[in-house]
This record gives sequence, C-alpha cells and structure tokens, in this order.
Amino acid sequence: MKDTMDPPTMDPPATDPLEPRTLRAVLGRFATGVAVVTAASPGGPVGMTVNSFSSVSLDPPLVLFCVNRRSRLHPAFAEAEAFAVHMLGEGQRDISQRFATPGFDRFGEIRPREGLRGTPLLDGTLAVIECATEQIVAAGDHDIVIGRVVMVEAAPGAAEDPLLYYGGAYRSIESQSGWWAQLA
Repeated sequence: MKDTMDPPTMDPPATDPLEPRTLRAVLGRFATGVAVVTAASPGGPVGMTVNSFSSVSLDPPLVLFCVNRRSRLHPAFAEAEAFAVHMLGEGQRDISQRFATPGFDRFGEIRPREGLRGTPLLDGTLAVIECATEQIVAAGDHDIVIGRVVMVEAAPGAAEDPLLYYGGAYRSIESQSGWWAQLA
C-alpha cells in the first residue's frame, strides 16, 4: 500500500527549460509590438528592428530598448547620445524586415528627417519617440539602453493596427473584435 504522504512523482521534463531554443520558444509566447530604433553615428544613420521596447517611467519620462552586445550595431547605439523609437503599423512589415536585415546601410533610399537631438526620424510610422540616452545597463548578453523622452509624435487620423510579433512570426489583430471594441 502506498503511503499518502509520499510526494507525487513527476515525469522529468522532456527538454531542459533553460536550453536556449526552449527558452526562446517559451519567450516567443509573449506578443510584442515591433519598432525600429534609429540613431546618428559617425558613419551615418543606423537603425535596427526591435521588439524589446518598453516604457519605464512617466515621471521622469523614460523608455528602454535592448541591443545585443554581439550586434555589429551595438557600438553605434552604445555611443549614441540620442535615439528614436518608431512604432510600426501592421502595413509596415517591409520596414521591419529591412531594418532586421544584417548590414549597416538599412536606410537605402529612405531619407530620414532630423529630430531635435539630430536623431534620424522615419516618416509614416504609427508613432515616434525621440530620447536622450540616460543610461546603459549591462544585462546578460545584451545592454539595456534607457532614454529620457524629449519628443513624441503620433500619426494623425485614425490609428492603424500595430505590427505584432508572436511565436516567431508577424501577427495581426482585428480591431473590431473582442470585448474591448464594445467599450469604444
């Protein structure tokens, strides 16, 4: 007869939960927005696609994004005095893919305008946040770049749905479905 005080037996996990591929698959279950971060560098404007953007504080107004220390663009972002975050709309997958493609000249024929801090700004995105770099914090294989917001812009008119990333792929939302649509 089994003693009811014995701890339950559990099958060992099929995979190591901290194995990088497993961890990446689990973290991919968190839906994120997609943004392009830009900065000025001595070699010209630089930019990269991120889904590691987040608001930190409203008072003072701070935001953050993360950059991999192995990225060829890491030095440009680590040394930049300012950066801009461009939130992408659902119809801007091409911009996301362009700025995710390896290489330094991701701007090509795109001619950015200059922000308050000399930051290259892309036109036509859902929103733009320009920041003065406040602090860079080492965290594992990435650096967390924290910026103080100095300027914000939102696209005029009706808001386009955001570009989302989930499970290793771009995703869409349906604005008019769900309980939240009833509240509008």
